[in-house]
Amino acid sequence: MEKLKPKFFTTMKTYTREQFFKDVISGIIVAIIALPLSIALALASGVTPERGIYTAIIAGFFVPFLGGSRVQIAGPTAAFATIVAGIVAKSGMEGQRSSGIFGGNSCGHCNGKRIGYEGEYHRRFV
Repeated sequence: MEKLKPKFFTTMKTYTREQFFKDVISGIIVAIIALPLSIALALASGVTPERGIYTAIIAGFFVPFLGGSRVQIAGPTAAFATIVAGIVAKSGMEGQRSSGIFGGNSCGHCNGKRIGYEGEYHRRFV
């Protein structure tokens, strides 16, 4: 069960003031890059720029609390712009909302069943 515990809760025990200031500077740098990119990806997806900003901010708060690494960074990715644009064009924002809920539930289910950890037991040949 310890493997499923987010790193945020285990690293806060040894978090220092020096690390906090470094993290603030890192956060500002990531925000300078991620916010304009999220606006551009929202426009490319066929939704309003505000939705891109909301998505980036909400994800920016949730990923550290639920992530599995102390140095994990998450942000907008251009690969999803075409997928989102297709869903919005075909089903509107309701379809986007439904597919987001379904995708989130699928990820939660796989995490609960530890499906993602299966790869740790297989050798990868290059």
